[in-house]
Amino acid sequence: MEVFFYHLEKQPLEAALPLLVEKSLERGWRVVVQCGSEERLEQLDGHLWAYDDSSFLPHGSDREADAALQPALITTSEGNVNGAAIRFLVDGARLDRLEGYERLVFMFDGRDEAAVEQARAEWRRAKDGGLEVTYWRQAPNGRWERKA
Repeated sequence: MEVFFYHLEKQPLEAALPLLVEKSLERGWRVVVQCGSEERLEQLDGHLWAYDDSSFLPHGSDREADAALQPALITTSEGNVNGAAIRFLVDGARLDRLEGYERLVFMFDGRDEAAVEQARAEWRRAKDGGLEVTYWRQAPNGRWERKA
């Protein structure tokens, strides 16, 4: 399993997350996005419907009756009801068990010192657990560059 850390500096989560979710779905992976709060879940749910007029990102939340059928699911819980291969953790979301996915993606705001410290702690936890970790940072043009 791979564990990716995305350091948001040039774009907010609302700009970066939809593109990464789209790429995951293109690979044939089911996706789960775990938010740190119910408020953030609501905000991202609405945003993913409207972020791009020329695109459609099929998704739902774990509150819906058909949650298990959703290709991309937004939640605040640690469950994996849609059988996702990739899990995005945003806004301080925590996951007790790091196993069971093809890829975990921690996305954190580089302007928030608490978020940076949490990402460092998660990095150490993943490394200590023997997982393959990589660190990605946004270049001035907004593209992602692997730094470690």
